[in-house]
Amino acid sequence: MSYLGRQINDVTLELSLRPFTDTTEAGIRAKAREICMQWYPLTKHADRVSLMLWTSDGSEILDYKGNLDEVFEWSYTIGVANPRVEVLPDSDPNKKCIHHTTYTYIDNPPKHTYRWYKRFLEIIREVCGEVSGKPVRLVATFDPGPEFAKSKFKYEKHPEICLGGTMGKASFVVCYSTLHADKGAYAGYPDGIPEGTLFGEFLGRQSKYFLKDMGFDSLWLSNGFGFGMETWGMYGAVFNGKEFSPAKANDVKKISLDFWTSFRKECPDIPLRTRGTNQTTGRDLASDGVPLREIYRGGFNLEPPPNSPWAALNGDFGLELAGWMSHIAEIPGTTYPYRFYTHDLWFLNSPWIDRYGREPHDIFLPLSIARIDGAGKMSLPTDINFLSIDGTHGETPDLVPNEVIPHVLNCIGTSPDAPGLCTWLYPFDEYHDMAYNGTRIGEVFFGDWFIRTAIGNGFPMNTVISTKNYRTAVKSNPKLFSGTILVTPVPSDAGIAGELLAHLAAGGRLMLYGPTEHADKRILAALNLMNDEPVSGELTAEYDIPPDILTEKKFPKKVRHNELSSGGGIHTVLSDKKDKATTVTAQAVSTKGKKRVIALSRKAPAWNGGILTWVRGSNSFTLPEFKGAHLPEMLDQNEYFYPELLMRTMLASFGVRTAVVKRENAQKNPVLVVSRHRNAFYFGGYSPDVTVSQLFRLPEGAPILNGLTTRIINGQSSYHMSTAWRRECRVLIDQKTDSDVSCNEQCSGMVGVTRRVRLRGMKNATIRFFAEPGTEDRVSFLKNPRDPFLKGDFVKPRREQTGNGVCLTIDDVSDDLLISW
Repeated sequence: MSYLGRQINDVTLELSLRPFTDTTEAGIRAKAREICMQWYPLTKHADRVSLMLWTSDGSEILDYKGNLDEVFEWSYTIGVANPRVEVLPDSDPNKKCIHHTTYTYIDNPPKHTYRWYKRFLEIIREVCGEVSGKPVRLVATFDPGPEFAKSKFKYEKHPEICLGGTMGKASFVVCYSTLHADKGAYAGYPDGIPEGTLFGEFLGRQSKYFLKDMGFDSLWLSNGFGFGMETWGMYGAVFNGKEFSPAKANDVKKISLDFWTSFRKECPDIPLRTRGTNQTTGRDLASDGVPLREIYRGGFNLEPPPNSPWAALNGDFGLELAGWMSHIAEIPGTTYPYRFYTHDLWFLNSPWIDRYGREPHDIFLPLSIARIDGAGKMSLPTDINFLSIDGTHGETPDLVPNEVIPHVLNCIGTSPDAPGLCTWLYPFDEYHDMAYNGTRIGEVFFGDWFIRTAIGNGFPMNTVISTKNYRTAVKSNPKLFSGTILVTPVPSDAGIAGELLAHLAAGGRLMLYGPTEHADKRILAALNLMNDEPVSGELTAEYDIPPDILTEKKFPKKVRHNELSSGGGIHTVLSDKKDKATTVTAQAVSTKGKKRVIALSRKAPAWNGGILTWVRGSNSFTLPEFKGAHLPEMLDQNEYFYPELLMRTMLASFGVRTAVVKRENAQKNPVLVVSRHRNAFYFGGYSPDVTVSQLFRLPEGAPILNGLTTRIINGQSSYHMSTAWRRECRVLIDQKTDSDVSCNEQCSGMVGVTRRVRLRGMKNATIRFFAEPGTEDRVSFLKNPRDPFLKGDFVKPRREQTGNGVCLTIDDVSDDLLISW
């Protein structure tokens, strides 16, 4: 077992042929040894090492004839190898952009035969095994797009398979396409390809021969291949931005599954690894009809997709986190990967160095995520991928592994072992049913986009469980969710509605979101809501307390609610306006003066302390006219109020505050995650604008982050955070007086003491300390400590059961306090 507390199942090093400019056996061995030594500080903690080869774009599989002495096309280009843009933009009149013109990464790149390649793979497997001391898996790759290597097969011989317009007209191979007849000989088709051959059959058969002959152990399906037609875009086969065509969803479902079935018929045994889409499960279903549930449960021997690397390019970490959680709410097996974007092989950037600026936020954020399985166990990423370990020019600088590995190891060593502050109860089965029965497909589209924007604006949700797994998990561990806020769309299913109401009645915390027209009647009654005539379009928000604090401008009140993208109109009014258990937080008012509730909380006496909140939600964006758009066009935040921010606002009903202090609303909000490890809170985040500050409060007090100084303001801790940050928190304080409070690690300096932290600056504070499990009886609290800390005002704590677990509490603390254990 690693010192990390858990072993990594697999570390995958993604690489190309570019670093191997010396193509002799000695040259290959030397470079392979250098690369494997660079990553040994991480691979030594793994059960297995995988080498994933971005040799070409998969055309080496499509073109393979079984002739080992044939030369194949490989990835030696910079930029899009097969440009598909028909009309150059005005911004590139001389055609210098690498998306429009292809360059070679070195002069006169070498030519490679399949025989050379087979020996190359044997050598790097051998060397990696020697260096790591671990089994080595070789992974081939297939990419459907035009970027990675020149492909006559895709764009000259068989353009009919390129049905996707992701990077220009006819640019992406779609998994459910069919091939025209081809008289050429291929390894799996020595007499040629018959007319109408399913591409899944062809790829499966070619893969079977190619992978066996070359010695590969697995195949990676890249860039969403196998998961729909438009795997990058907002729109697809079912939604075109103007209307949903739900009848097409079942057609897409059938032909998508035909791909997987036909592939596996020809290539039944090789394990598959998948990249998945850049979007969420809800978008994949509502826009493109992707049957993720059936793919996962179809027995196709595949690993689920990792997190998308897109956020490095577009900064949309809300989409990355929501997308990944929605894809791993259910998984086909027991393993799933995390992927980090270190270098780019094709487009002259090395994200760790330039796009991230050597800041580890795309390590901190995704590695705070955990799924919960049907047994109620925390299920963490088992595998780690690095795209890639070499750059566009084949460079492999020591700087990247030296800087990245410590952050990864730190996060793995403090992985979540309990649900975080908020847990997404994801309707994985329900969304599939809604998409394929066609009646509520708009709600499926709405829900995940809404959560994406909420997370991207600081809603701290980084744990996920499917509704199916929730039902069995609560039976295995009834108290599993007592320390987290369950977050889920308003349920219509009577079964899950009843279980959520039971959770609430037992003192649980529940946050619902979304439309209520199809809500279970008991849920509507619990919310004290009923449905009236809908309002939509340009509305005015009424709220008493804005989500954040603006120092120079006022918070906007204009709301735009588009029925098409927001799951219909807003119908909700109070059922009983006199109910004292109900607090309305926000309303939307139409131009005709009609008021509709858009956020409320209820604390009914019969719920034994249980709290229920609800946010109707709107998607604060316009739907792009451009059919190839990847993302929506967000509304101007200085002009429009985002109802997505109400998710953060409603946390106050549970005694939680995560607010932002900034000059104007248009400043980008921080992304925040709060995970748990050994009873501590781990706060982490990404601050795209470091001039803003953040306010934190939990029910037990203001979080005091280890290693920092905070100003306590109205019972809240306040911090100006760097671009990427992650801090342990075991101390929460409650005091009425504002003051500067610090918390810093101290040396042990004493036999029997493992750790010490010192707090300074409190004013008559109550201190709550969340001790490491098993250490509670030896924690000591010394007021106004003096070296050597053997005598003084030691205070005996009381043990307190809180909503966030057991803590040790002492009262009336001022100035300094030393906590030792």
